[in-house]
Amino acid sequence: MEKSTYKTEEQMQFKLTNEFLSALEEAIQNKDEAYIKGQLSDLFPPDVAEIVDELSLEDSKYLCSFLSKEEAADMLMELEDDVRAQFLDSYTSKDIAANYISHLDSDDAADIIGELPDEKREEVISNIQDIEQAKGIVDLLKYDEDTAGGLMAKELVKANVNWTILMAVREMRKQVEKQEIDELYTIYVVDDNERLLGTLSLKKMLLSEPKTKIDGIYNPDTIFVKATLKAEEVANIMNKYDLVVLPVVDELGRLVGRITIDDVVDVIKEEADKDYQMMSGISQNIETTDSLYVITKARLPWLVIALFGGMVGARIIGNYEDQISVYPEMAFFMPLVAAMAGNAGVQSSALVVQGLANNSLSRDNLMLRILKELSVGLANGFICSMIILAFSVFFKYSIALSMTVSVALMTVITFASILGALFPLTLNKMKIDPALATGPFITTSNDILGFFVYFMIGRLMYGLF
Repeated sequence: MEKSTYKTEEQMQFKLTNEFLSALEEAIQNKDEAYIKGQLSDLFPPDVAEIVDELSLEDSKYLCSFLSKEEAADMLMELEDDVRAQFLDSYTSKDIAANYISHLDSDDAADIIGELPDEKREEVISNIQDIEQAKGIVDLLKYDEDTAGGLMAKELVKANVNWTILMAVREMRKQVEKQEIDELYTIYVVDDNERLLGTLSLKKMLLSEPKTKIDGIYNPDTIFVKATLKAEEVANIMNKYDLVVLPVVDELGRLVGRITIDDVVDVIKEEADKDYQMMSGISQNIETTDSLYVITKARLPWLVIALFGGMVGARIIGNYEDQISVYPEMAFFMPLVAAMAGNAGVQSSALVVQGLANNSLSRDNLMLRILKELSVGLANGFICSMIILAFSVFFKYSIALSMTVSVALMTVITFASILGALFPLTLNKMKIDPALATGPFITTSNDILGFFVYFMIGRLMYGLF
């Protein structure tokens, strides 16, 4: 399917509408090939994937018959997980290998095969015609998906340090043709044992004499990672050094693959989604299409913890029942004090979690961060307490109640800010995801703190006034 090189703004920003989808479904039912080809001609694989996500399986397969094998393979990578699983289940292992796997880079192919059931996975691998590709995929499947090895692709261009420029050009041309490499990011320099030594600049190659040895012109200062490094740390490294591609080595320093920025963007997105769910009190990664059991299992634990936290808060209120019965007006401000404590704690913990995620927090500035949160808590608490004091006086509440609410608010905001900073640091020390601290955990804890402080200060103030 030929596509024009230049796209209009409208074509670049495809938006799937109900009208477009209805018209396309009607064309599929009527086998209107001309209309379907016309609609697909200006779309990219992610756009087609967005359409396939909304079509029936039969219609999706018919639509994909108008795509080239390369486009169909790229489209497959963009599908929602459940749609892709259903889509692949409708094909034989031989068809999957020939029509999709053979047209994907090794890292994407390994991801697809890794999603298949064990028996079908082996069948697909056995049907891959390119033995080198099959070997590369098998190697990648040995690594955990959340490591550098699970992210990397095997396709790369390398040159032996002892080659001349002339020999390197000839050998690299063979590598590009054999591996069908579309984009050449970097040329890696290795020794006779395949150990990574550095990178070779294309500019230096062009400006050097054909008989010049690579040994004298390559750059030995190369950032690399080991295949066992966690994917999140890989993302941090590429972000820190603004890298587009990153070489991967094994325990012996041998070059085994490379990671590109598009793979890291996926990791960053997945981590952001995971942290957002953790902050919302969801204990594992779920999708809206997951079963009732899976969703309930992920959401129930922190609801139960919040429930027990609420029970503790209820017991604290119960212990001060006599005080409330004598001064019932104290009940007016209970929700306010608890809510402000929770909000202050969430703000503080969110900043610390962000610092831990991007490695901007070190041991040297931890105390500085805590002291800063203390200062911010005091400032915010003072301002909010003055506002509520003015409110209480304006509406002619008693002096005792006005002072109770004002002092309690300043106290809980200050303490909640400190605890909001300490909770994620403690969880991180215990090797627990600190994102938990910004969810129901910090909110429930600060609710309990707010009630306790409010009634303690109330007892003191009503005794004085």
